[in-house]
Amino acid sequence: MDNMEFVCKLPIPKLIKEEYPMTAEAAAIKAEKDKEIRAIFEGKERKLILVIGPCSADNEDSVLDYISRLAPVQEKVKDKILIIPRIYTNKPRTTGDGYKGMLHQPDPNSAADLIKGIVAIRKLHMRAVNETGFCCADEMLYPENYRYLSDILSYVAIGARSVENQQHRLTASGIDIPVGMKNPTGGDLSVMMNSITAAQHSHDFIYRGWEVRSKGNDLAHAILRGYVNDRGQSFSNYHYEDLANLCQLYAERDLANPAVIVDTNHANSGKKYLEQSRIAKEIIHSCHCNSDIDKMVKGLMIESYIEDGAQKIGDGCYGKSITDPCIGWEKTERLIYDLAELY
Repeated sequence: MDNMEFVCKLPIPKLIKEEYPMTAEAAAIKAEKDKEIRAIFEGKERKLILVIGPCSADNEDSVLDYISRLAPVQEKVKDKILIIPRIYTNKPRTTGDGYKGMLHQPDPNSAADLIKGIVAIRKLHMRAVNETGFCCADEMLYPENYRYLSDILSYVAIGARSVENQQHRLTASGIDIPVGMKNPTGGDLSVMMNSITAAQHSHDFIYRGWEVRSKGNDLAHAILRGYVNDRGQSFSNYHYEDLANLCQLYAERDLANPAVIVDTNHANSGKKYLEQSRIAKEIIHSCHCNSDIDKMVKGLMIESYIEDGAQKIGDGCYGKSITDPCIGWEKTERLIYDLAELY
């Protein structure tokens, strides 16, 4: 331990929740959203879920500006599409270097400050519910931090680098909203399927210094995001054959609510972010061609922001990603309307 400095003791989630509580109105909005999302995953309602938004939530004002633009669009497509905005506040880094998200740096231009970060991400998620009526999605990079947002989130994603981790799987088993398990970066779908199986089962384990017992999460499901081979080449797994294969993998296991959210970016697009619109439409076409695929595909994950592309930290372009490139607002709005017509 000589090589580790203990900077400060972080407040427990209960204290943060008491200091920044959800309003009764916000709690009621979340209850209704969660009910609708569950109905879609259980196959009781046919709507396309769009987990859509910036690659990383880097600026409170621009993120809320983006989400507020989604609100009138959601109203127009509500019969076909359910939007769950992405507010991804912690970012995995392949080498450990680079911007790790608002949790680490509430201001990307300043030093890390995790206490300020915890408060900042809770405030951002709360403002989204209170000001736009959206309950949002976040990535569970640190399982022990989920409790800071457990009363606000309506969707959780576990990333390709975390999906094989035991603590992520066990924590997911104790969550009562959909948790998406991405296929690992190397593409082995058995790893993803094992994660779903683990998350759907009950477990006894250590969590935040407690012995806990989870009930199992029947809404744990797959996220296909493409993969990279040992030569660094990207390969997609969103095509008809890939979706049919996943149907078969589900059929071989006794799992509740077989479901997939397809990530249209990352290795599925070969990081060519403008391909996301084409990929999204191809997936809808596959749904129309096969009833089993149609039942399994619950939605899409799309990286989108106000401005096209990406920039370096400090470049100062409002609403432009500082991590992976995203499609801009005009393309996003057009895509949502197109998907509503096609679905």
